[in-house]
Amino acid sequence: MGMELDSEIRRLYPFQSRFLETGGHRLHYVDEGKGEPLLLLHGNPTWSFYYRNLIREFSPSFRCVAPDHIGCGLSDKPPDYPYRLSQHIDNLEALADHLGLEDITLAVHDWGGAIGFGLAARRPGRIKRLILFNTAAFRSTRIPFRINICRLPGFGALAIRGANAFAGAAVRMATTRPGGLPPEVRRGFLWPYRSWRDRVATLRFVQDIPLNPSHPSWETLVDIEKALPTFRDRLALICWGGRDFCFNDSFLERWKTKLPGARVCRYAEAGHYVVEDALPEIVAEMRAFLD
Repeated sequence: MGMELDSEIRRLYPFQSRFLETGGHRLHYVDEGKGEPLLLLHGNPTWSFYYRNLIREFSPSFRCVAPDHIGCGLSDKPPDYPYRLSQHIDNLEALADHLGLEDITLAVHDWGGAIGFGLAARRPGRIKRLILFNTAAFRSTRIPFRINICRLPGFGALAIRGANAFAGAAVRMATTRPGGLPPEVRRGFLWPYRSWRDRVATLRFVQDIPLNPSHPSWETLVDIEKALPTFRDRLALICWGGRDFCFNDSFLERWKTKLPGARVCRYAEAGHYVVEDALPEIVAEMRAFLD
């Protein structure tokens, strides 16, 4: 695998690695603590490492389950895999079934929103509460130029897989901390994406953003969006970074209409990696919410 974490990253992420065989590939996940499940879903180009501090904080009272989507983190990175939204939802559903998760508090960031609400649409009875961090689970034609340019055939592969432009830039652009994330945290985020081979999903996630009805993932996203009214009355907490260049406040406004009862906490100075930028505030909000 070549994915053995070094001791410095293990210190930040000291969790036992577990694996589920799904569709002929190994899905890596963390399963720490006991109690009601807190299902933590990352996006692109991160992995379950994004939730390391929340897992440490909440595993004494919750069962913290954090998978790495296929192609991400410590999961397998097959070169010839479809990497479609529907596939990621299938994998998540297989994991939720395998672990027998009920009364789930679903916490989602970035692509985790579409994937997590994809599971919720299929199994609404299993979802108890919702926690949203800068994410979407509905159609949008808004896409930042710097992400859209990575969708260009040829250029995207060179930029993302060759130069690691996406994950590499994110450790600076997705945070508002002066100087970016601390070096050891930056290393943790980038560790699984060190070579062209490792970065296949980073590119595929960008290519899988459905911007028009001809896109293969468009229908999947339409179905997820149609299911959102099911969750209007669920307990919901939205923790939003106000300086996210991708999931900006227009997405937050749409969430407010879709989850009108949600408690909204907007951190004006936090970026896309809101859990990195506003950790103490988020932990306090989640504590109050989960109690």
